[in-house]
Amino acid sequence: MDYGNRSVIFLLSYLSRGMYCYFCSMKHLLKFTFILLFISQTALAQELLKGKVVRISDGDTMTVLDSLNQQHRIRLHGIDSPEKGQDYYQVAKDYVGKLCFQKQVEVAILDYDHYKRAIGKVYVDGLEVNLSLLKVGLAWHFTQFDQSEEYALAESEAKLNKMNIWSLKTATAPWEFRKIKRQQQKLKAK
Repeated sequence: MDYGNRSVIFLLSYLSRGMYCYFCSMKHLLKFTFILLFISQTALAQELLKGKVVRISDGDTMTVLDSLNQQHRIRLHGIDSPEKGQDYYQVAKDYVGKLCFQKQVEVAILDYDHYKRAIGKVYVDGLEVNLSLLKVGLAWHFTQFDQSEEYALAESEAKLNKMNIWSLKTATAPWEFRKIKRQQQKLKAK
């Protein structure tokens, strides 16, 4: 991403000096467009992490040990599984454990959160774990951070088939559960 940022700064400083005449010819404009596309693709490239899952924290968080013996906390992108204290918390955690624990995985890292966890899509033996949790009804599609149709469809099908969390009469989304817990803690603190 650093190269992308430097390129944008260079471009802005270049244009601000009034040197935009360079782009007047079509030939130069095409070259410029190609370079800009290449830079943007490089800046948006995903980081790929390969390693072995050594810890399952819950249904959407795990720790991966890479080949340099560095541990990486991974938060599954685009989904939110039940929190501790919610129905299906342990089922979701166990499901992820059966899929991933002590196995080699690939993580397409998309971002990092404020807890310094890598946010990504985890693949084990070609299976996307994030999507699998949605398909079996052990996670909600976290639309605040992901709007993919594939995830929305997987969640809809699990709801339709009343799988796991969707078999409950009332299923509270984890983000709502966390919000309620925070409010309760504030009331206790008063």
